[in-house]
Amino acid sequence: MDRVDAAVVLGLLLFAILYALIRADYSLPPAEDAAMLMRYAVHLAEGHGIVWNIGEKPVDGATDFLFMVMVAALIKAGLTPEVAARSLIFVCHVLNVFLIYFSLRFLFSINREIALLPALYLAAATGPLYIVTCFGAPVFALFASITWFFALKLIFIGSSRYTQLAFGLFSLLTGLIRPEGVILTLLMLFSIIIAKGIRESRFSILLWIFFVIILGGFYFLWRWHYFGYPLPNPYYKKGGGILYFSSLIDSYRAIETFGILFIIINAIGMLHSEWRRATFALFVPVIGFATAFILISNEMNIFKRFQYPILPILLMSIYPAYSILKESIFLSDKHVNSKRMFTLYFVLMSILLILSYTRQTMMRDVKLYYDSRRDIGAILSKYKDRNYWIAITEAGLIPFYSGWNAIDTWGLNDQWIAHHGMVTEQYLDQYKPHIIMFHAYFSPIVKEQVANKANKWDEMVLILQQYAEKRGYILAAVYGETPYDTHYYYVRPDFPDSQNIVKEIRSVKYIWHQSGKQCINFADFTPPLRGAHTMFPTAK
Repeated sequence: MDRVDAAVVLGLLLFAILYALIRADYSLPPAEDAAMLMRYAVHLAEGHGIVWNIGEKPVDGATDFLFMVMVAALIKAGLTPEVAARSLIFVCHVLNVFLIYFSLRFLFSINREIALLPALYLAAATGPLYIVTCFGAPVFALFASITWFFALKLIFIGSSRYTQLAFGLFSLLTGLIRPEGVILTLLMLFSIIIAKGIRESRFSILLWIFFVIILGGFYFLWRWHYFGYPLPNPYYKKGGGILYFSSLIDSYRAIETFGILFIIINAIGMLHSEWRRATFALFVPVIGFATAFILISNEMNIFKRFQYPILPILLMSIYPAYSILKESIFLSDKHVNSKRMFTLYFVLMSILLILSYTRQTMMRDVKLYYDSRRDIGAILSKYKDRNYWIAITEAGLIPFYSGWNAIDTWGLNDQWIAHHGMVTEQYLDQYKPHIIMFHAYFSPIVKEQVANKANKWDEMVLILQQYAEKRGYILAAVYGETPYDTHYYYVRPDFPDSQNIVKEIRSVKYIWHQSGKQCINFADFTPPLRGAHTMFPTAK
């Protein structure tokens, strides 16, 4: 690395850091799904194990296993959960930006100007949104990128023992961060086999089997013993052996959003017979990983975070296309014609403009807002040492900030519900929750709008509402911008703090997380309200 490269790297890192700091508001609370994982990390850091409720059996609701362990270690070291998660994600995001430039510049000797563009593209992508929401996608993406770096070395540079060992080791680590990492690294192994042939790939295959199947198998057996089930709890709720074709379509759309420009650029390698086989091999992880999401529901795929690791893989795979374009622009005697140099920089500037437009198109509608479920959690945290229970569909911010025992009625963090398919009144009676909270698509003034028991979410909500009303729960609040999208809060009336909790819930200036606007408490209206259907816009 010469002085110019050092200056470029320094400028790139400063841009990535400053953009991440400026792009996001770090005063906002984590996202719902991220707060679930942080609850597990806090319990692990406190010595309770990987549990949803302290004192209960372990639950594998935090599918980002190694990420959760790393966050727990930072919490144990003295950081707050938010700072721990965001610091780790921030560092991994910036390192991945550096890795893109490093791999292109020093693995393939690509020109600085061209190697810089994909790195800038990643720096200006959705990484900052994952940092503020505390989603671990950049951590998973970094380990996947490192694994892909060594796969690229095996494909294009040479099959040294060090590189093969590193590929196997980081394949294991990628699979430990998220279970689909096993699928992703297996696809990378297929890329090596396709590009190099089985004979030259034998040692890589053996090392991948040793690290991922054998060592990873020991981890798999441990977690099966520890949690009681072989697969993560959310899989039984979101997967269960069903094919989700809508998820497949959404996955392909995510890849298009993230990297359609680089898909087109990389496909140039298919035009030259010398590069066709390698180019096809480089597309295997991209297409294969996107297709794998047919196996799970697309719920909670916020900012397309499930497919995010494919973006750096695409950015690191431009070498065949670069080689073909370079040969077509530069003269064979290594002297550069001025017209062709002008053409090169014209193409580069055009790409920059396209990148800028693509990024604005991708980010223009993305805005994060405050979420008052954090305020509700803070209110309830005053009572966290009284062994109170909350049954809740929004099992992120409120359980995390309140510290209450929580029943995740959707089942992502509840083994019984995940394996039985639906919460029941008999199951709720085992806990007699002091608060019932659910996200509904109706309210007291338009209650007749909802009766869709064919929809699992609506069925769950109706069970919770009927349970609360049959047992005389107090309807403390029904917050929403419109009566068609609301948060219900029921409070059991027969425990000492019930009246205070009702008053405090009603006193919240409730901000809707999708718009940043203050909500109406529809529990204050006397149903039926005449003209309610014309006062508010209908639900989409």
